Amino acid sequence: MSDPDVSTDSPRTDSDASTPTSAVVELSRRLRAATGEVLVGLEGLVDDCLVAILAGGHVLLEGPPGVAKTLAVRTLATALGGSFSRIQFTPDLMPSDVTGISLFHPGQGEFRFQRGPVFGQFLLCDEINRAPAKTQSALLEAMQERSVTVDGVRHELPTPFTVFATMNPIEHEGTYPLPEAQLDRFLFKVLVGYPPADVEAHLLARAHRHEPEKTPEELGVRAVASPEELLLARKIVDGVVVREDLPAYVVRLFHETRTSPSLALGASPRAGVMLLRAAKARAVLAGRDYVLPDDIKEVFLPVVRHRVALDPAEEIEGVQADEVLRRILDAVEVPR
Repeated sequence: MSDPDVSTDSPRTDSDASTPTSAVVELSRRLRAATGEVLVGLEGLVDDCLVAILAGGHVLLEGPPGVAKTLAVRTLATALGGSFSRIQFTPDLMPSDVTGISLFHPGQGEFRFQRGPVFGQFLLCDEINRAPAKTQSALLEAMQERSVTVDGVRHELPTPFTVFATMNPIEHEGTYPLPEAQLDRFLFKVLVGYPPADVEAHLLARAHRHEPEKTPEELGVRAVASPEELLLARKIVDGVVVREDLPAYVVRLFHETRTSPSLALGASPRAGVMLLRAAKARAVLAGRDYVLPDDIKEVFLPVVRHRVALDPAEEIEGVQADEVLRRILDAVEVPR
């Protein structure tokens, strides 16, 4: 695990026209424009997903059916110019259904690897908690190592590679809880709820004009970026300055998660590395090449909410992890 980039150098100011962050800001503007007509009311989700992609992380989307989780991922993949794959997770899904399989070709007298859907640059795993542990472990290797191993042979995945997984927070019958090790591989857990009444009315007024099964391409979404552009943007995120007092601020926040009587499990040091990485991506999207405490506060909930466990007594009382984490954010002194 590598340490986050920490520097005492004086950061460039927002007015510096030569800063490379302007290219990433322009990319985000194009993305919002390209997806806005299709993803009505989901601007926050688009921003969160872009932060995760720029930070090199994966996203867990939790929400009830019918709130456009699948449409959002497919639309993002189209607008970002990457290849898209989708896997519907079911209890009988096998690891080879995810990774691929070696098939024997009699004409050549040899086995050849048939790639599975995991080889898409943007991979959607629908209802990920419906697959058994053996299949989830195959995906775990892909998420962590950016490769899969079949019959002892390692196969590299394309770059960029981002997993988007969906979960229904209400239905538990026929599901397999995700192990802590797999939850920890997701940079963000994003909660997708029902839209406000006015947004939903606007959505319905537009949606009845076209067939519901139309693809993003058929709805007019076009690629406004390329995988190469995303990889360049990630290098810009790598160069973002983290003030020397901010890692200590993250440690204080995480110490509170480990000592809070409301939490049975606190955030790990690895979560701190990922938190700073996400904060750097958020700073770039704001047009800065340096991280502010506000960047850390912005990404704290989606980075940490799935890495902590509520005390059973709090769960019985109906307390949510976000409530406890917000109290921690309010209680810990912010660096000046």
